[in-house]
Amino acid sequence: MFTQTMAEGVGRRLLAGPRLSALANLLTGPHGVDRYTELVEPTWTRGEARAKVVAVRRQTSRSVTLTLEPNAAFAGFRAGQHINLSVEINGRRLTRCYSPANAEGARHLELTIGRHDGGLVSNYLCDHAYPGMVLGLDSVGGDFVLPEVRPQRILFVSGGSGITPVLSMLRTLRAQAFTGEIAFVHYARSADEACYRTELAGMFGVRVLHGFTRDGGGDLDGHFGPAHLAAAFPDATPDAVFVCGPPALVDTVREHCPGAHSESFVPPTFAVSGEATGGTITFTDSSVTVTDDGQTLLAQAEAAGLTPESGCRMGICHSCTRLKSRGAVRNLITGAVSTADCEDIQICVTAPVGDVDIDL
Repeated sequence: MFTQTMAEGVGRRLLAGPRLSALANLLTGPHGVDRYTELVEPTWTRGEARAKVVAVRRQTSRSVTLTLEPNAAFAGFRAGQHINLSVEINGRRLTRCYSPANAEGARHLELTIGRHDGGLVSNYLCDHAYPGMVLGLDSVGGDFVLPEVRPQRILFVSGGSGITPVLSMLRTLRAQAFTGEIAFVHYARSADEACYRTELAGMFGVRVLHGFTRDGGGDLDGHFGPAHLAAAFPDATPDAVFVCGPPALVDTVREHCPGAHSESFVPPTFAVSGEATGGTITFTDSSVTVTDDGQTLLAQAEAAGLTPESGCRMGICHSCTRLKSRGAVRNLITGAVSTADCEDIQICVTAPVGDVDIDL
């Protein structure tokens, strides 16, 4: 007990300030102090943002809500942004993007993760997340955020798990005592799959409307359109609209509300030609060389037995970014070809055009 208590006290002091941390890293080289303090407590890392799961609850049969306590290395986020969350599954570190549902500045992060077909990380967390589990918080990104000057009439629209970033915005506004008009429209397949119904129903001063696309029985019938917009704002037009959900919902809202701010949880579409260029791919750090088979650089690295870090595999989370030291590559989303040396590329959405050297 004495040894553990002493280690905890020393560990916290070593992480308390930059000077002590720098000295500790010097004394504990080459690995640094983090490799030692994490033996006592996995979240005691100054250089790596991590979070401990402190609560697990299941609002619906197809989702899990995790309450996370981040360490001091986590710098926070703006409502609406996404976090690259990492978890180890069968010895591999996998990263996916999730948008927190909590308000900005809250002590704990709240993630509601939906189960879906082929969702390796999401389904794993739905099935296996537990209090005490430690997860990585790799980075924060996204420009789907509230403007600094708040509009007076705001409409939030979400579908399925797309509720989390707009709920974060709503909670942030309420925490800041926002006095404008707010309407919140959420679509789910059924009432049983609609997260946060009880909380939303109790929000005074927020016009909350639900639409259930399979079962019916909600406040709204059918899909978003002029009637739903009028139900949300019967006497005025919203000054700002924020929508997150499946592409069909996002496209429809943007059609009826030009200028709407949008985010989609569905990956951008891109085609891999599968046509080999005959070029040589050299993974320089591993001294591995392969002949291009037309697939993405990530797929070819994995086929060669390498295990590069990756996350979304669709060009969003940037966890697979690597340095291309030489050669030409094509971005499969934009179609643009780049020939510059020493540039960072996302290997999950990039294919070689001829010979390429990658720092991997």
